[in-house]
Amino acid sequence: MGYELLTTVILVLHFAFVAYVVLGGFIAWRWPRTFWAHAVAASWGLIVVAAGLTCPLTTAEAWSRRQAGESGYTGGFIDRYIEGVLYPERFTPLVQALVAVAVLGSWTVLLLRRRAASRLRADQRR
Repeated sequence: MGYELLTTVILVLHFAFVAYVVLGGFIAWRWPRTFWAHAVAASWGLIVVAAGLTCPLTTAEAWSRRQAGESGYTGGFIDRYIEGVLYPERFTPLVQALVAVAVLGSWTVLLLRRRAASRLRADQRR
């Protein structure tokens, strides 16, 4: 029972992390100080996908599954739980491009808002 619960916790954390990679830039619109945390998360996500690395959360999940007496799985978290479930596998390059556009677009809006606020403060001081 304990390792099954641990596996579930790891899965929830992994889904939350992936969601944060995709949506964290928009969260930074409301809380700009979270930008740097999102920049690190998005960078890690990019490195894992581009370099084909295994995420430590995937390794932890596989370990906890084995401890629970289950078999592991091949591939990564996205391969198992997202590709083919949320979208057909053939759309992976398109989805990756859309995620990149969402992240970079959210950062662009954040930068533009920051510049506008800075200009407004400078104008108010004059």
